[in-house]
Amino acid sequence: MEKKRYVVLDALRGFAILGICLANFPEFSLWTFSDSSTWTMTDKVTRAIQTFLVDGKFYTLFSLLFGMGFSIQLENAGQKTRTFYRRMIILFLIGLCHLFFLWSGDILMLYAAMGMLLPLFKRLSTKGILISAGIFLVLPVVCEAIFGTTLSDPLEAEQWRICALYGITEANFGTWLADITSYKGMLQFLHQGAVERMWEFVSSYRFFKVLGLFLIGFAIGREKLFADLGAHRKLLKNILLYGLLLGIPVSFFYTWSSMAGEPLGSVAHSVFYLLSVYPMGFAYAAGFCMLFDRSPEGKGWLLLTKPGKVACTNYLMQSVLGVVIFYGIGFGLGGKVGLLGTEAIAAGVYALEIAASALWLNYFRFGPVEWVWRMLTYGQRLPLRKTDK
Repeated sequence: MEKKRYVVLDALRGFAILGICLANFPEFSLWTFSDSSTWTMTDKVTRAIQTFLVDGKFYTLFSLLFGMGFSIQLENAGQKTRTFYRRMIILFLIGLCHLFFLWSGDILMLYAAMGMLLPLFKRLSTKGILISAGIFLVLPVVCEAIFGTTLSDPLEAEQWRICALYGITEANFGTWLADITSYKGMLQFLHQGAVERMWEFVSSYRFFKVLGLFLIGFAIGREKLFADLGAHRKLLKNILLYGLLLGIPVSFFYTWSSMAGEPLGSVAHSVFYLLSVYPMGFAYAAGFCMLFDRSPEGKGWLLLTKPGKVACTNYLMQSVLGVVIFYGIGFGLGGKVGLLGTEAIAAGVYALEIAASALWLNYFRFGPVEWVWRMLTYGQRLPLRKTDK
């Protein structure tokens, strides 16, 4: 079952995992639930930097990489598209378990659902795929202009009904996970969180965004641009240049709008997102590939490939460690650490994942989640240890 691996994709995936950790840990630490009036100047500056450099950019990169991976999987599966669908169903179930039993911020369910649509685009030309991607990325702005803030939450009443059932109120909502010391209490919060997450996918038009990014990744995977970076250096340079020329100035507006509560309205904020997050994310990918192409044998790249090869395991382990560090069933640091401290902890978690991934891969072929995912996909036991045959 071993297929040819592209080192640059593993390294880029490892880089993306770092950004995902930095983006998600403010929620694990419950900092995002805090009242902005209590933020220190350090919090505000850190938040501005995080919004400018991290917010949405690594989610963009992660989504592109998933799209590329799906393209490779479809190619490897040949005409057996059902194998690909089985793979997506297993990923959906992994995400479902993550959502209800660990963290209500899961993205894997949405990735699996949107991934199932990719075979519908197989017969399109690369140009047709990219045009479709562009349409899907612009659609959230169009929908925001049509519906705006009038799109009411049909699940809000259900969410608060669940909260009332467990004794979760507006007063203790932001501290519940830090105060509760039982896993049962954590599950109660995750129950209402899962309901909110489902609506969030709809209200933010996240499914359009993910599908658009998947299609761009799908096109990149089909053309195998990553297989010969030197031959595409001019294209990469243009993506980096124009991505930064557009993304940097608009990111200032996006950061200001995010921190000021969208003073120009939700449509303007969506436009800022469209013209800053995606160009910056694409520029990150292009710049990374150009640097890699200059010294592909560098030791730094080798370190990044370690967490990248077991990206799904590391994504889920970030949730496990976030729970242990910040929730009441663990060390209970939630709500007690500022944003800068939270990001320092996130960087430490990522460093731990690099070390753990390197150690694991010395002895095993796949990450534990990846191993189970593959076995369920192919319906057979696969060797895990490198000494097994």
